[in-house]
Amino acid sequence: MTVPGYDELVVAAMAAPSEGWDFEWVAGRCEGSEPSWSYRDLARAHVAGTDRLLDMDTGGGELLASLGPLPPRTWATEGWPPNISVARRRLEPLGVTVVPSPDKDRLPLPDASVGLVLNRHGSLAAHEVRRVLRPGGVLLTQQVGSEDCADLNEALGASPAHAPDSWTLRTASKELSAAGLRLTLRREEHPVFTFYDIGAVIYHLRMVAWQIPDFSVERYDASLRRLHQRISAEGRINVHAHRFLIAAERPIPSACA
Repeated sequence: MTVPGYDELVVAAMAAPSEGWDFEWVAGRCEGSEPSWSYRDLARAHVAGTDRLLDMDTGGGELLASLGPLPPRTWATEGWPPNISVARRRLEPLGVTVVPSPDKDRLPLPDASVGLVLNRHGSLAAHEVRRVLRPGGVLLTQQVGSEDCADLNEALGASPAHAPDSWTLRTASKELSAAGLRLTLRREEHPVFTFYDIGAVIYHLRMVAWQIPDFSVERYDASLRRLHQRISAEGRINVHAHRFLIAAERPIPSACA
């Protein structure tokens, strides 16, 4: 079996589909980015206990669709236009209302309208989450921290995507608490993320465009070729993801004395 060369891997990675938030194209070519907890399992348990659900930044609706049966009133927001049509095709047959949300600081739902907010790797406007949650409602979020895959940027000679401590369990917890939410669960990890070929690296950087904002194959040609040689020699490159998990609830007001 002939091992694909650098140019062949680049052409394939650049031609691969990038709609939605589906990394099926790199299945078996990168792995290990999940933390020790299962966000899907935690979300499914919470979904079973609510009748009004919001999934923020749903992408192509892949995760939400897997959590059924869904509550009778379920909304999904998405801000990236190419994903909106993908999410509608997947979610509307399940009874989900997909709402465009171009403003990451404003949720297009009324006050106190939902009992559960799910947010997996989406923008997290703390005061807006509190506003749309009814008293006793719950937020469950898994976030990508600011140290995510920083060693990949280093390997390619790119500037860090974020200041190292700008988005962590501590900073997010502080924002949610300041918005008036009560934190009930907090965890943070840096699991290993492995790439097995340079095509997987390039596809990842296409999908996660904020990792290296100025990325292009042409601009990073020399660095990509060096990294390809390293992966070919070692069989892989390991970097570290950065994930944290928070559950929080909007308190129920105390009865007046």
